[in-house]
Amino acid sequence: MLNRRTFLASTAAFTGVTVLAGITSSQAAENFEITRSDAEWRQILNPGQFAVLRQEGTERPFSNSLKGYSSPLLAESRDGTYHCAGCDLAVFQSETKFDSRTGWPSFWDYIPGNVGFKPDNTLFSRRTEEHCRRCGGHLGHVFDDGPAPTGKRHCINGLAMTFTAA
Repeated sequence: MLNRRTFLASTAAFTGVTVLAGITSSQAAENFEITRSDAEWRQILNPGQFAVLRQEGTERPFSNSLKGYSSPLLAESRDGTYHCAGCDLAVFQSETKFDSRTGWPSFWDYIPGNVGFKPDNTLFSRRTEEHCRRCGGHLGHVFDDGPAPTGKRHCINGLAMTFTAA
């Protein structure tokens, strides 16, 4: 007999398996210049970076922290370049950064050819996921509510990037 508890448990299990299958198949379906095993990525990245870049995690807003690790990049205001924390590919320039008041580093443009995009239909919404085109690391999402000249808001996890001052 199907009761409320059984229904909720079954729904939660199905949703978890569906989301996990979607993440696994999306990562496996793409080929990137730099590929490593999870064990190799764990040696290179701290647990917060691994959760964001390899497991498509998201930091808490305004803290840029996850799993006890945090990034200072939300407050970074110097001239320079933001790089993928997984493979050091330059992905954003400081002159395109703006304060979106969302709690994550935001940019109105990316470095052409260095960021890839794919549909993200997880969490019951339609979004566009951004990843590093070289290693496939999850950077964040792009939205159509940013400033001119592009009208885009690239909402990026601070842990997904490193910063090199000009």
